[in-house]
Amino acid sequence: MQERRTMTKADIIENVYERVGGFSKKDASQIVEAVFDIIKDTLARGEKIKLSGFGNLVVRDKNSRIGRNPQTGDEITISARRVLTFKPSQVLKNALNG
Repeated sequence: MQERRTMTKADIIENVYERVGGFSKKDASQIVEAVFDIIKDTLARGEKIKLSGFGNLVVRDKNSRIGRNPQTGDEITISARRVLTFKPSQVLKNALNG
């Protein structure tokens, strides 16, 4: 069985630096940070992000609901919140499944 590895932001910066060329590592870091900031700000405004060939990032509102404390069984109210959902594109699904 193959060991699973987690890609970090530093790994993404390194990949951008190696693949794009013409940038210093500092420049690559600033580019990656800028892209993440744009994504974060767009989602915070409640806007959808559509990345062709990759997928869609959408912020959804979830209503408050009744849940249970698993230790005591007591009912608790789970507050309303916003959640991020990702729906992969068919291109990404195909790439993952050969």
